[in-house]
Order: sequence, then structure tokens, then C-alpha cells
Amino acid sequence: MNTKFDEYLDFPCKFPFKVLGLTDDTLADRVVAVLQQHAPGDYIPSVKPSSKGTYISVSVTTVVTSKEHIELLYTELAAIDGVRGVL
Repeated sequence: MNTKFDEYLDFPCKFPFKVLGLTDDTLADRVVAVLQQHAPGDYIPSVKPSSKGTYISVSVTTVVTSKEHIELLYTELAAIDGVRGVL
């Protein structure tokens, strides 16, 4: 993947992720579990349901250390069961 994160960011830095997935009471916990595995810290995710309630978004900010770290987190978060996208 050819991204320009390293040109625009000074690492380490805080980086926001928004995970979109099917409505599931455990999605936020699973997102935090993935972040803890790759970027340990104290996380308080923000969960917001879609207007019809079919989907939820889980927003969380973490500290990343490199472009590769960001790409790893995108990949790992996208692999969570029920996730439809990561922004």
C-alpha cells in the first residue's frame, strides 16, 4: 500500500479509527482487544448506532508509532468478524 502517512504525521502520534460493523454488543470490546494486542493503552470507545440500528460505529483514538503500525491496525481491525469497514 502506498500511503503518505509518514509525510504528514510525526510519530508517535494519536490517530483516530472508526470501525463500522453490524450491530453487536461485543463489537466495541473486540475492537479494544485488537488495539490492546497491537497498541496497549487505556481505551474508551465511542459507540454510535446507525439510524436504522442495523450497524454501529466504534470510534477510538490510539497512539501509533509508524506508517506500518497504522496499516497493521487497519488490517487487523478490518479482520474482526462483522466489521464492514474501517475509516
